[in-house]
Amino acid sequence: MTAGDSVAARAPAKINVHLAVGPLRPDGFHELRTVYLAVSLFDTVTVAPGSGLSLTVTGEGTGAATGAAAVPTDSRNLVWRAAELLARSAGVPADATIGIAKSIPAAAGLAGGSADAAAALVALDALWGTRASRADLTGLAAQLGSDVPFSLLGGIALGSGRGEQLSPVLARTPWHWVLGIAGEGLSTPAVYAELDRLRAAGRIPDGTELTPAERVIAALRSGPPAALAAGLCNDLQAPALALRPALRRALSAAADAGAAAVLVSGSGPTVAALAEDEAGAVRLAATLAGAGVFRTVRAVSGPVPGARLVG
Repeated sequence: MTAGDSVAARAPAKINVHLAVGPLRPDGFHELRTVYLAVSLFDTVTVAPGSGLSLTVTGEGTGAATGAAAVPTDSRNLVWRAAELLARSAGVPADATIGIAKSIPAAAGLAGGSADAAAALVALDALWGTRASRADLTGLAAQLGSDVPFSLLGGIALGSGRGEQLSPVLARTPWHWVLGIAGEGLSTPAVYAELDRLRAAGRIPDGTELTPAERVIAALRSGPPAALAAGLCNDLQAPALALRPALRRALSAAADAGAAAVLVSGSGPTVAALAEDEAGAVRLAATLAGAGVFRTVRAVSGPVPGARLVG
């Protein structure tokens, strides 16, 4: 769990297999009913003693990207904010050298930033000896962002409120997916703003009736893939498609390649393609990698645990 004076933790990406979005609330957030699934694509955060805070980022989506795909290395990064929040809560100096090794693409609708923040909380708790309980860390996570508590928890969970209120879902069935990232990142606030615009124009339902999640939860518990495919839901798909029309081609490519079902993951631009089984996911990933539609293709499975220390 430690190497010298360093401590490392990793946290998984997520897919929203159900995402129903209500109207804008007075606090500026939307009421959500979502079902999270943590999948086997991980970012790793390594921390070591330092003077003040310093942050480096390497890996997926961290090059000379523009717009939403850029990953900051200062106080704009959620990991930096997580470090300051934990230090303030525990009454310790915010002193650490932090490195993020990304495998989760940035601004892809997979909660990579939230995974980084959750892993940072776990790693820094160990480095600083703050002895925070999981409940303590979850409370801090909720202050950082709507998806950060689930990145700590992992597995499968029903999220409500703005997504931070979690009810774990017990399900042992493994699910296999292929994630295809189409083009550069999409800004989550921009996608929500487009959702509000489309609703105000009467082009999509207003969200006052949130789609129930029970159907997809039952399918996650017992299958078969056809049942899960029939229950998939994402209210952010329409605004993501409006902002990035090329996503339609990506969805069609995954469906034509034999996916049991396809949807945009979260706010996009990742396309999540459900496979029948592990072998089917490998075949589907190979087909999509050669299709020329996606810049990145990953075969993943879930549920997997949330943020954990690693050796």
